[in-house]
Amino acid sequence: MTSHYNPEIPLLLQMDPSEATNTLEQAGHSQRGSVSSSAARHSEVLIYLVNNSIIHLTVDSLSSLTAGELARTVREVLQLPDQAYEVFSFWLVSPFLELQLKPKHCPYKLSRQWPDLLYRFTRCSADDIIHDEPILQYRKNVFFPKSKELQIKDEGILRLLYEEAKCNILEGRYPYDLEDCLQLGALACRIELGPFDREQHNPTFLRGKMGMFLPTNLCKKHGGLLAAFRSRGAKQQSYEEMLLESFRQLVDDAACEESEVLKPLYCQYLQKCHLLLYYGSAVFTGQIDKPIQSILQRNGRKPVTIAISLDGVSVMDSKEKCVLLALYFCELSWEYTSSEDEDCDDILWLEFDGEEGGAVVNKLLKIYSKQAELMSGMIEYCIDCNSASETPPVQDTVAAKPPRPKEKRGKLRRQNSVVCNRIQQLSTIDYVEEGKEIKRVKPKRAASFFTRQLSQGPASYSAVEVTETLEQG
Repeated sequence: MTSHYNPEIPLLLQMDPSEATNTLEQAGHSQRGSVSSSAARHSEVLIYLVNNSIIHLTVDSLSSLTAGELARTVREVLQLPDQAYEVFSFWLVSPFLELQLKPKHCPYKLSRQWPDLLYRFTRCSADDIIHDEPILQYRKNVFFPKSKELQIKDEGILRLLYEEAKCNILEGRYPYDLEDCLQLGALACRIELGPFDREQHNPTFLRGKMGMFLPTNLCKKHGGLLAAFRSRGAKQQSYEEMLLESFRQLVDDAACEESEVLKPLYCQYLQKCHLLLYYGSAVFTGQIDKPIQSILQRNGRKPVTIAISLDGVSVMDSKEKCVLLALYFCELSWEYTSSEDEDCDDILWLEFDGEEGGAVVNKLLKIYSKQAELMSGMIEYCIDCNSASETPPVQDTVAAKPPRPKEKRGKLRRQNSVVCNRIQQLSTIDYVEEGKEIKRVKPKRAASFFTRQLSQGPASYSAVEVTETLEQG
């Protein structure tokens, strides 16, 4: 999760640490007061990269050291240019919460307040809150746009971006189809193993190394897709053989030095990842209602991860590692409602166009999460960032901002693709009669319930006041 500016929401990490603690106490959520720092003048700091390598630093005045000051030291150690300052950020990361820091934040002070943050934004047990300890990680700034990534010339920066994208692919954080993962895996093979060598690079050589190139969950779950890679009656290809075939098809420019070959390979890997709406996103946790399967079956809730990037919002099945819903900002409206009961989660509502019985309707998806406030603030900040960027001429606005670029449509239409929407697996609310009530109807296209929406673009909505019945849906 990420700190983001929202004038209506006093998010913790938008403040100084002392102000953040005061806010927790005023809200009645703090389990303990702020912790004063008595760190020694010379302190050891461990900075983690996404590939699990560690940078050991000795710093002065750890308790007052800011993320911006620490970033300068890390850039010197990694020999990165000044451009890295806007490309990467520091994050406090644990299995329960991820927070991107601003340059003015003091990592030490915020790490001391970690129990307060877990209490407010997660459903951790008391034991987890006491024992959980975040690591300080140096990774991509979620607000650095994809369009600028491919303009980067420095090999060191490209290497770090590639490593992060690869880790997210392998861990299933970025769901992708098998054939796409094979192409990415082949690029990773070329980068990690050098040019293809028929004598050395064989199935036996790759066996045991597949976790370096392909997501393990994809290999286990989608064996049936192998039929696309073999003719009827032929011997089934192994994953090692398919990966080697993709690796073999890569062609290098023999006249180039190895360092010059790697940079375009990094860019190719990143370009393919850019096709995913959730590339470079901040990830949150929550739950959604399961569809009712039968009269006797309770619907219950499904754990989901919510990925919010500069481009849109994706809701993914945490267990199956597939996309349930992916929406660009021009395709949705949203609202955040807080719960008065501390034992109940807040709610993030997503509204989007859909069909019911052949008619166009508005659909509402209800996401339960203690991080709903953070998600709402993130969406608003991303839209503000997009609005503040360079605006194309008026006559070219529609052409410059299509809901979905053409090159992405083919991937989304694949049968059984893990990156396509699965509306049938969502329990949504269809409405509406001018915002007065929620019921299952089949109306013509109606106005939006929500005031929070993209004000410009090809799919703008007209605002309708949110009624009390919305929370009862």
